[in-house]
Amino acid sequence: MTAVADLKRAHRSTWAAGDYAAVAEVIDEVPPRDLLAHLDLAPGQDVLDVATGTGNIAVRAAAAGARVAGLDLTPELLEIAEYRADGLGVDVHWVAGDAEDLPFDDESFDRVASAFGVQFAPRHEVVTTELVRVCRPGGRVVLVNWTPGGQVGELFRIMGRYMPAPPEWASPPPLWGDEDHVRGLFAESPVRLEFHYGSNPFRFDSPEHYVVFFETHYGPTVKARERLTGEGRWEACRDEILSMAERRNEATDGSLLMPSEYLVAVAHRTR
Repeated sequence: MTAVADLKRAHRSTWAAGDYAAVAEVIDEVPPRDLLAHLDLAPGQDVLDVATGTGNIAVRAAAAGARVAGLDLTPELLEIAEYRADGLGVDVHWVAGDAEDLPFDDESFDRVASAFGVQFAPRHEVVTTELVRVCRPGGRVVLVNWTPGGQVGELFRIMGRYMPAPPEWASPPPLWGDEDHVRGLFAESPVRLEFHYGSNPFRFDSPEHYVVFFETHYGPTVKARERLTGEGRWEACRDEILSMAERRNEATDGSLLMPSEYLVAVAHRTR
């Protein structure tokens, strides 16, 4: 399907843009802690981290004694992840691959995880089938994704008002943070679902610093800025993002403290 391939090439370009390693540092404490708590790791387990990015989950799972594979669509991010793993002295099998077509046999892993990754694959139903397929009976799939009503969900809504609409067959990323949507995705799968919520604190020197950081480092915002600047519309979009940061700011000292809600979905494979 040419349209799907073209969109995924665009996704690779998006996540290679900017400096996602810097963004990953902003979400490298609370969300990984929550995900790993529900993953319930034990030494010697086989673990797959899907859309691993720079390896926030994979390197921790390997440090806990698991045999880990980390997969991502963007080779540039895997290079950073490998560098991190080498620095920590942990062994991870890094794989350039697609969450919608996992290059692993059925029932290969005791645990399958993804933090803010699979939600950006365009066809959520296809991803769900793949996640369950590679998980062993008695294992679990644990996913952490931004909610539609949280800060990142609103960021995507703002940019979406200015950017071209995605294809009809591509689901909006924040839907992975909606319980009803996730239940629908897993409805035909042999799993038992449970849900939890968490919040990542985004801390910056000011709301303006937050906007500068994201328009410089975060691939989707970098690409939006590039396109909309050429169209003469970036300043309007940027003003909306800044207003959102100011409205959500909980700091009282001039800095920015902006919690961002995420959903932890745990799918226990029953057979």
